[in-house]
Amino acid sequence: IIASSGSVPRGAGARMAVTKGGELTGPIGGGAVEYRVQQIAAQALIDKASVIKSFVLSADDKENLGMVCGGDVTVHIKYIPSDNQKARELFTRGSGLFSQNVDSWLLTRIKAGAEKESSETSEEELSELEIYTSGDKLRLPGGTDVFFGQKPACFEHNGSAYYAEPLTHAGRVYVFGGGHCSQELVPLLSHLGGGCVVFVSLPEFANEELFPTAVDRIVGDFENISENISVTENDYVVIMTRGHASDFTVQAQALRLKPKYVGVIGSRKKIAFVSQRLRDIGFSQADIDSVRTPIGLDIKADTPAEIAVSIAAELILVRARKD
Repeated sequence: IIASSGSVPRGAGARMAVTKGGELTGPIGGGAVEYRVQQIAAQALIDKASVIKSFVLSADDKENLGMVCGGDVTVHIKYIPSDNQKARELFTRGSGLFSQNVDSWLLTRIKAGAEKESSETSEEELSELEIYTSGDKLRLPGGTDVFFGQKPACFEHNGSAYYAEPLTHAGRVYVFGGGHCSQELVPLLSHLGGGCVVFVSLPEFANEELFPTAVDRIVGDFENISENISVTENDYVVIMTRGHASDFTVQAQALRLKPKYVGVIGSRKKIAFVSQRLRDIGFSQADIDSVRTPIGLDIKADTPAEIAVSIAAELILVRARKD
């Protein structure tokens, strides 16, 4: 989906792959739109041509999809030949970026109608598909610079349209503590696309069986977390250790490192105790108020699994507000 407006199941940036055999990977919203796009994609594979298609999601739209969302979406169905070596190399590189802690973007040249893809690119055109990583800037022919943001966007150059979308986001979620809530939270965040690092003080909690989806499992001293990790402004810190003292120790260090998010689990009595200790060592009330505690959105969560859902929801909200 390269453009959307109004009420739609999924917006710009949603992507789906359709193979010649009909296999699907990744949804673009489900329902009638997705089914119709599957049909168009199947024909595009036969025609070896890219297509742009717009859908108006109302009960009486011309496609008769029977949807009453009240919005519209524009879908770019891009044909990629299986023998395109450049595309293979690009996909290999893109897959590798998910294990690296970087911002990256995928740039796609949009071709409309029944225009067939060519393996050649003129000097005045950009590549059909390209990846740019954090720090890169795109210099268009003629000397114009383009910088990519955190939202998908279309732009035009030299009579052609291009679509740039975020591929990976820099930032780790550092989870301190390996208890029941952490064991529920880490696989959930991993499924949502977050790279989680588990930091514990006891070796028995730093094992792959408890945290199979974590990108790293660290045994370290809560008194000096920077000996083992480097927290940046892109990172999230979730504090769920076994006691007040450890929570306070990690929270004080995290506040000085100024990550994007600091959240601490605990009761209101514990929060008051830790907050007073932070004031006693010089933290301002603004510093203390920046911490999300009790952690997570208020959904009346009770069990470790429910608490994990509330924390994950809060992290999604923080990321969306930043974008």
